[in-house]
Amino acid sequence: MSKPQANSCPCGGKDYAGCCGRFIEGGQAAPAADLLMRSRYTAYVLGNEDYLKATWHATTRPVEPVAQDKDTKWLGLEVRRHVPDGERATVEFVARYKTGGRAHRLHEISRFVREDGRWYYVDGSFPEKT
Repeated sequence: MSKPQANSCPCGGKDYAGCCGRFIEGGQAAPAADLLMRSRYTAYVLGNEDYLKATWHATTRPVEPVAQDKDTKWLGLEVRRHVPDGERATVEFVARYKTGGRAHRLHEISRFVREDGRWYYVDGSFPEKT
């Protein structure tokens, strides 16, 4: 697992330590679902399996590894929508990546839940291509 270059966060933020690093390495709980989603994207970029599992809700957390293979190059993140609703929230995003020389995009509407003051990823759906 490698750290991002100084003053850049894979999610698009300017400063890793003040952006996703405070959640991934600093132990702070993300105060909103969209910030948790951004930090989870960053954890995928960094290959941080522990953080991904720790922020996945226990009822839907997979047993098998979730980080992508080493050949995956993440290219960027676009958060399209964040809809908070009390202790639940949805975040729609598009993550772009390249693997095997081919570019791909992951368009997902993710569901999150807050328990004991911490947000967790529950699951996601994939909108039909239009």
